[in-house]
Amino acid sequence: MTTEVTLPPTSASPTARQAWTRARGIALALVLLIAAAVAIAVVRSDARHRELDPRSADPYGSRAVAELLADRGVDTRVVTTLDEATAAAGPDTTLLVAVPDLLTGPQQSRLRSATAGAGGRTVLVSAGGTSVERLAPGVTADPATSLDSTLSPDCDLPAARRAGTADLGGIRYTTTHLTADECYPSERLATLLRIPDPSGDSDGDTVLLGAPDILLNDRLDEHGNASLALQLLGSRPHLVWYLPSLADASATSEEDERGFFDLLPSGWLWGTLQLFVAAALAALWRARRLGPLVPEKLPVAIRASETVEGRARLYRKANARDRAATALRSTTRTRLAPLVGVPVSQAHAPEALLPALSAHLRGDGQSLHTLLFGPPPGDDAALVQLADHLDALEREVRRP
Repeated sequence: MTTEVTLPPTSASPTARQAWTRARGIALALVLLIAAAVAIAVVRSDARHRELDPRSADPYGSRAVAELLADRGVDTRVVTTLDEATAAAGPDTTLLVAVPDLLTGPQQSRLRSATAGAGGRTVLVSAGGTSVERLAPGVTADPATSLDSTLSPDCDLPAARRAGTADLGGIRYTTTHLTADECYPSERLATLLRIPDPSGDSDGDTVLLGAPDILLNDRLDEHGNASLALQLLGSRPHLVWYLPSLADASATSEEDERGFFDLLPSGWLWGTLQLFVAAALAALWRARRLGPLVPEKLPVAIRASETVEGRARLYRKANARDRAATALRSTTRTRLAPLVGVPVSQAHAPEALLPALSAHLRGDGQSLHTLLFGPPPGDDAALVQLADHLDALEREVRRP
């Protein structure tokens, strides 16, 4: 006695649990990546808010230099708007711009107009290429930053010679001004640049610092940093410390004049290029590791019914009734041709197959043409009906 066992139908579509099992590792990695990005953004935003702030006692703040200047009779005032900064420009004032690159183009031009010829000193900290062109005409920022941090003066500027070795580096500058003082060179390019007023009518000047290290709390007591910072910022009785802010009305009203690429952080182009190179190298490494394709026999025998059912489910998922009908009709014609005396090579030619079938069945040739060579069915029910009619036709031909 034999017992017939009915196997469960196969499915080409994974269940929700299987999909979650496969994707949970990727989902977890994405969640961790997003959480890390948010945490880094918050930390960097908070750190950027306190960096170079003369009110902050954090390592990256500048409260120490402000206290030392106060002991020498120099009062320090913090401003966060362009209107306050331009109004403070004068012969008895040193205007320090903490992050010039945060200013928009019109803001930079307006600041330059206010400070030029005012007779005071303007100190630009880590000014990049775009801001240097407007705030210090005739000066060019080298795209390659200095890898050295501790440098010697190598110039005739009295403040630099008295301070000696200091922590500068960072952005390097070249200038066309013949009377400029080019100090603390790195690979023959200055990281501290002093440009006197080009008009010569006042004692005003512009000082560019390639890096903010000499102003930071945790670096002020190293080398000649304190001496250099006090001499550069203490030459006038008043120091206005300008911290550009995105909340400035002059920035928001002119924000639409900045292009998309101006809003991206510096170095994004090189970072993107490095990612592409890393991806290409990873793909090459994986390709060499996997090697060429090697055919191998299946470890188990797969039932033909499973293969047919799997392909049928794929057709159904893609709504490919035309391809399914074509496969059914083509297979039926291939099996019918030898039964009615037609070569297999001509099984798909209506002029060869249909007359032989009509003679064998003594039926209507038009209905056979519609059945074997007709248009694709319009819905799933019509496809099932087509398969039944093809099976019935083949049984009729095989009948003795």
